[in-house]
Amino acid sequence: MKTLVIVPTYQEAAGIVRALDAVLTDAPEVDVLVVDDRSPDGTGALVATHPAYGGRLELLSRPGRNGLGAAYRAGFGWALEHGYDAVVEMDADLSHPPAVIPALVAALASADLAIGSRYVAGGRTAGWPLRRRMVSRAGNAYVRAVLGMPVRDATAGFRAFRATTLRTIGALRSESDGYAFQIETTWRAARLGLTIAELPITFTERSVGESKMSSAIVAEALLRVARWRLRELTGSPRRSGDRASATT
Repeated sequence: MKTLVIVPTYQEAAGIVRALDAVLTDAPEVDVLVVDDRSPDGTGALVATHPAYGGRLELLSRPGRNGLGAAYRAGFGWALEHGYDAVVEMDADLSHPPAVIPALVAALASADLAIGSRYVAGGRTAGWPLRRRMVSRAGNAYVRAVLGMPVRDATAGFRAFRATTLRTIGALRSESDGYAFQIETTWRAARLGLTIAELPITFTERSVGESKMSSAIVAEALLRVARWRLRELTGSPRRSGDRASATT
């Protein structure tokens, strides 16, 4: 499958070159698109001067910081316009193991969405303090309980989609901007009866740069999950941003 790895960035100059080198080496069949929100630290310039730039590596520069979901929607649109069959989401800090990319893509032979999961057998986190592990597990338990999805790691940011899946779930019209974006795309796929596979990974805490997680991002996820379920229970009409459709 013609595959594109999308890496959203903001202030990732300290580690972006190492991350790109790892992806391009460990997943030799994929191309990479960095979606940079005009990072003041020069992340975009480092991508544009990388030896692979213009070949297997491309840069999509956005006018400013506008959230993870918006960055991925921009990347998805670029991937669909350029004829990719599969799209992989991946963080820029090597928290996600690039060597697993081929396995995620291979899983799409029988799945519509493949998730690199911390919370299935064989998956784990490395370098996280107890509090963060508890918050992450509690968040996923909350998602499963409220939305009734069997997925163990709905908040995971390391995942692969078929291009047809992105169209089917209406990913370009999703509404979330923070990490709720990951939950939303999982929820859309589950509600439409698509096949979701979870592959175990080791998620490693970043060694350079700063996490973009914040209390506001967590609050957005909690509120959106409750709102989505309320709409389902009350039969409230979905807003245009919620509507799953084969139209991109």
